[in-house]
Amino acid sequence: MKHVTIYTDGSCKGNPGPGGWAAILCCKGHERELLGSAPQTTNNRMELTAALQALRALKERCKVSLYTDSQYLRRAFVDGWIVAWQKRGWITASGNPVLNKDLWVALWNEVQRHNIYWFKVKAHADDKLNNRVDRLAVQACNRLLEKS
Repeated sequence: MKHVTIYTDGSCKGNPGPGGWAAILCCKGHERELLGSAPQTTNNRMELTAALQALRALKERCKVSLYTDSQYLRRAFVDGWIVAWQKRGWITASGNPVLNKDLWVALWNEVQRHNIYWFKVKAHADDKLNNRVDRLAVQACNRLLEKS
């Protein structure tokens, strides 16, 4: 099974506000950058979108090491939140509807296709690829703002 390392990040100017997302996929010495934006969104939606788009870009079942600075994203899978939300009909432990359900459902479907290992990285620290994906997400947001 092919091993792919993925770094993801989201950015938002205001929350909600215009946002950007980015992912870097690394496999066998090759890298691919993905990025995009949304005119009215939240930081969490951009974090989820980055992971979703990165996983959608994989053409076959892979072993994935996914690095994110989003505790929200990582803990949903590592701590089993997403499984609990599904069992409760997409309701949180506090009894509220799960925010961003559309993205969580899509992510769940993509995650089922791969063997994913989730890693938390500290934002704006010494991780070169995390800093790079952060810059790309901000760049995607800024490009959107320049067009308006």
